[in-house]
Amino acid sequence: MSPAASRVERGELAPDAPAPPAGPGAPAAPRVRSRLRLGRALPAGRGRALSVDIATSLVAKGIGLAAPLVITPACFRYLGDQRYGLWMAITALTGMAWFADLGLGNGLLTRLSHLTDDARQQAREISSAYATLGVVAVALLTGLVLINPLVPWDRLFGVSDPTVAAEASALVLLCFGAFAVNVPLSLIQRIQYARAQVTQSNAWQAAGAVVSMAAVLGAIAAGWGPLTVIACTVLAVPVTNLLNTVVYFWLQEPATRPGPGLVHRATAVGLLRLGLQFFALTAMSSIALNVDNPMVAHILGLTVAAHYAVVGKLFGVLSVFVGLVGMAVWPANGTALARGEIAWVRRTTRRMVVLYGLVVGAVGLALVVYGHRLVKLWVGRVDAAVVPVAVLAGLALWSFLVAVASPLLLVQNSIGLLRPQFVGWAAFLLLATALKIWGLREFGIVGLPAAGCLAYLLTMWPAAVVGYRRALARSGRATGQGGPGVAG
Repeated sequence: MSPAASRVERGELAPDAPAPPAGPGAPAAPRVRSRLRLGRALPAGRGRALSVDIATSLVAKGIGLAAPLVITPACFRYLGDQRYGLWMAITALTGMAWFADLGLGNGLLTRLSHLTDDARQQAREISSAYATLGVVAVALLTGLVLINPLVPWDRLFGVSDPTVAAEASALVLLCFGAFAVNVPLSLIQRIQYARAQVTQSNAWQAAGAVVSMAAVLGAIAAGWGPLTVIACTVLAVPVTNLLNTVVYFWLQEPATRPGPGLVHRATAVGLLRLGLQFFALTAMSSIALNVDNPMVAHILGLTVAAHYAVVGKLFGVLSVFVGLVGMAVWPANGTALARGEIAWVRRTTRRMVVLYGLVVGAVGLALVVYGHRLVKLWVGRVDAAVVPVAVLAGLALWSFLVAVASPLLLVQNSIGLLRPQFVGWAAFLLLATALKIWGLREFGIVGLPAAGCLAYLLTMWPAAVVGYRRALARSGRATGQGGPGVAG
């Protein structure tokens, strides 16, 4: 199926619409007709598809979060406290290795969203990404095989049960091996997002979670070995991604199927360069956003830090919502900007700001009013004197500020314009750290979210607005639509 026919089938392009222009040098008459079609028919269709994508993302995430909750009691009883604790400790270590893909997933997402009509170049980008991350996966597996026998995992994690201690090395190999294999396999999710097939990707992820849950419960009921039970969980994601990859490239999109002959050195270098920028940006923002608990523990003590961490998890749900919606909009913005649909991007960004503001604002307000009750129901007890309502209000305001700035940052991500965010996060890290230390010492735990909000307003909001205007202006110049109103 040709790219144009595929877009017609997905409802993105009217059947009688001419193909979009290849660039600024395209003939004037076809370009005007194409832009009229895209400006009237396509954005409306994309808006409806985007709503479906967001809804399925929330459903899939809900299933993905529910599945572990269902199997946790059964796994804990079947595996025993030491084996289960060892498994969770190893899982936490793999979770800290989020940087293993070097940012190539986000880089590929950004680049593919600008190549909707060029199957050959898409295949080259995809092949180069798989080749690069394939090398990373082989290096990780090699290092794992060499290092694993040399590390006393049982003593490192404090295992006292001899049976569990004998399984420690195999469990590490299983968990880290599954993680390494999934590094290149996870690219399929970014590819489907870039190709506006978000619902399809979400369906695969939800199905994988359900099958994994069923396999774990079935293995426990059958009395299989502990490592087999754990394997049903840790192998679910890479196996799901592998099946998704095979079905996608061999049955749905053979024109973009990766192959060794399509690996292109310059393309790989470009992907790696953009990916490393995303990696550095993610690392910087992660540091800036995760220093709160260690800082509280150091200045106010572990008891206050524990209470603050529990309350913070409630507001973490809001960041999950913002992230899920953003991942669906990211490639849509990139495709629209590549086609010169700046008005659609501006309109969608405004709507997202309103959506985030209403949802995060309303839920944040509810958490301020009922937060202490929810924590008490969840963990059994909460000391309102340690984390007063003012802290909840500060966390709600912080969540609101981050949410309404997110759509502006997404537009920058969609074309790889990351410098304003680098400047913003660097300034935030320095200013917020100083203000938080001062706030904690002067006002106690109440000073922490207040300092974060002030620093975000002074650093990241200007970066979001300036970068957003630059992104629209750059896209306007690239598509010949530059003008006084482009960056407004």
